[in-house]
This record gives sequence, C-alpha cells and structure tokens, in this order.
Amino acid sequence: MGGFETILYRKTGHLAYITLNRPKVLNIYNVRMRDELYEALSAIKIDTDVHVVTLRGAGDKAFCAGADLGEFLSAPAPTAARNVRWQRDVWGLFLSLSQPVIAALHGYVFGSGIEMALCCDIRIAADDCIFGLPEVALGIIPAAGATQTVPRAIGPGRALDLLLTGRRIGAQEALEMQLVNQVVARADLLPEVEALSEKIVAFDQRAVRAIKRAVSRGLDLPAGPYL
Repeated sequence: MGGFETILYRKTGHLAYITLNRPKVLNIYNVRMRDELYEALSAIKIDTDVHVVTLRGAGDKAFCAGADLGEFLSAPAPTAARNVRWQRDVWGLFLSLSQPVIAALHGYVFGSGIEMALCCDIRIAADDCIFGLPEVALGIIPAAGATQTVPRAIGPGRALDLLLTGRRIGAQEALEMQLVNQVVARADLLPEVEALSEKIVAFDQRAVRAIKRAVSRGLDLPAGPYL
C-alpha cells in the first residue's frame, strides 16, 4: 500500500503504523487525508496479520491541529456532502476495527485531532500536549463526533466545560480528566507506545479482540448478571 500524500503507512510484523503527514500545516485534517485514512483503515480492517495499530502525527509541533475548515466549510450541497460522509465514514471505520488502536499524541491536539484520538482505544500523551475544542469560537459545532465521544470519555460536565468555552488544557489536566490514559516525557512517547504495542501483540489475539468487542458492544447496554 503506498502513494499516499497526507499520511504514511508502515507495517512491521504484526504492528501497523499510520502517521498523519502534513507537518507544515500541523497535520490538519483535510479531504485528501480523510480519503487516504479511509483506504488505509479499510486495508487494516481485513488484514488478519495486523494485531495492533498506532496512530501518530509527523513533525515536532502537532499530532493534529484540527480540520481544514477552508475545505470542509466550502463543501458541496448538503445531500452530496452527506453521501460522501456515509461513503467515507473514517470515524466509524476507526471504531469498527477489531484490532486495538493506540494514539501517540504530542503538541497541538485540537478539534478533529481530539475526535480522532477518541476513536482510538488507548491514548498516550507527551507532556507537551495542548488540547482544545475551538469550534464554538468559530460559530460551529464539532462535526466529527466530539459532542458524543468527549462526554463518554470524561463525563458531560467536564465535556461541556471544554466544548462551551473552547479553552485549552495541558497534558496533566487531560490526564486528570481521563481524556488520556498516560502522560510521558516527549522523548519517551514513541518508545512507550512501542513497548505497549509489543506487550499487546504477545497475548492471544482471540482474547484481545474478544475483550475489545465485549467492551465496545456493552458500553451503552445496562449492566446485568454476568454469571
């Protein structure tokens, strides 16, 4: 798989790596990136040889600083735009993967960057991360699911704090909110993610996938007797 312009894809053994690759513009998410992510994730979904996926951003400044509003706000007619989103549902594809997906976060993680990270199963953040959902200040709502994924991750009160104020938070506050699972020094980010990936790969993958499936399917179901 190759020929991508906005992402890099690499597979080593049972590990797959997707890198958002627009560092000159802080890896902002545009239409081409959407289409290329869709292609890469579709291939991963049916690749039984991939056991763990890592998502990260190229460059030193950002994981992803949001969406390219110049493209997405000048979309075609609503009906056409809706059809494209159904055909290229990247977020749904992220969530449908049976393999665990780990987000390696650094620098700016804004808007679509947060939304993409919340489609991953585990989020490891470098201590230089800055998180924010700036859409309200632009007169729009988060269009890629943050109104649903953020409350599920950190609770409605904390989610509304971020969504209604657009304020930025650092890595430590994100950890305290449970927006991320772990904070590490910037230099340790990729080694830490690599070690975690290798640990999960070493387990029986039938158990790994069954655990992920049970958690994702049960989140919105009432708790009941299990034995």
